[in-house]
Amino acid sequence: MEFSAQQIASLLGGTIEGNPNEMVSTLAKIEEGTKGTLSFLANPKYTPYIYTTDASIVIVNETFVSEKQVKSTLIRVPDAYLAFAQLLEMYQEYKNDKKGVSSLAFIASSTTYGEGFYAGEFVSIGENVSIGKNVKVYPHVYIGDDCTLGDDTIVFPGAKIYAETIIGRSCTIHAGVVLGSDGFGFAPQADNQYKKIPQNGNVVLEDYVEIGANTTVDRATLGSTIIRKGVKLDNLIQIAHNVEIGDNTVIAALTGVSGSTKIGKNCMIGGQVGLAGHLTIADGVKLAAQSGVASSLKEENMIWMGSPVVPIGEAKRTFIHLRRLDQLSKRVQELENKLVKLSE
Repeated sequence: MEFSAQQIASLLGGTIEGNPNEMVSTLAKIEEGTKGTLSFLANPKYTPYIYTTDASIVIVNETFVSEKQVKSTLIRVPDAYLAFAQLLEMYQEYKNDKKGVSSLAFIASSTTYGEGFYAGEFVSIGENVSIGKNVKVYPHVYIGDDCTLGDDTIVFPGAKIYAETIIGRSCTIHAGVVLGSDGFGFAPQADNQYKKIPQNGNVVLEDYVEIGANTTVDRATLGSTIIRKGVKLDNLIQIAHNVEIGDNTVIAALTGVSGSTKIGKNCMIGGQVGLAGHLTIADGVKLAAQSGVASSLKEENMIWMGSPVVPIGEAKRTFIHLRRLDQLSKRVQELENKLVKLSE
């Protein structure tokens, strides 16, 4: 689908410098722009590319001043980065605007869904599932009995949603995600074997949650594992049973959260962080990558680092001392040698 510079400028409220009838059909980075592509310039480091790019249209800040001739048609806006983000969002919505149920999908007769619903090939949806409006379920997705999916939610290929999972509106579930698998509950026995504890709870995702590819969220033993409104989880994260994650918290890849830990709202957790079970993490806490958290962090808006975690300033000072450890060891050895000679 093609768009003219005039159409794009109208969408963004921008002004055109060049040919208003210039057409584009796809997006590209400015350094890789070719004829028929749309790009943007926001970072000054990329300014040299504005003079060499073959992109047909480039979105620039209103304040941009060209030092030589530019081949591309320019669209000037107050914030080029934000404007391009808006276009990316529109483009994504256009690509994902699928409707209809494939003849190769299986949907139980007791399931209900709203207008604008899409179910791709080999989708399997169980009994008594409630699906809202404009929900998109891509091929090879499994949705178990008694689940709920709110309006405008997207479930990408290969995701597995176990029975009784509740998903709010405008959520995004990426490929390979597993929601509602059993929590890791086993009771040790006298013969050193383990007896499985039934996991009878469920998983609840509130509105505007995004779950990255191959992330897993376990169902609760009793009650619910809860991911609150606006939470964003990266790829390859493990959320254990009965965990609660507060509003608008973001967690990067390869983090593991153990059972029954409660994470506050507006937290930021880096990659490869490990949290022990039954902890409380206060609102606004930031955990640097590869941190290990073994006890509750109850002070709000603190930044922690290390394993076990300490306040980030202390962690940085410790790291500096560790880098000097070899020098300090040699110095101690020299002093010991001097003491031996003096004692002789």
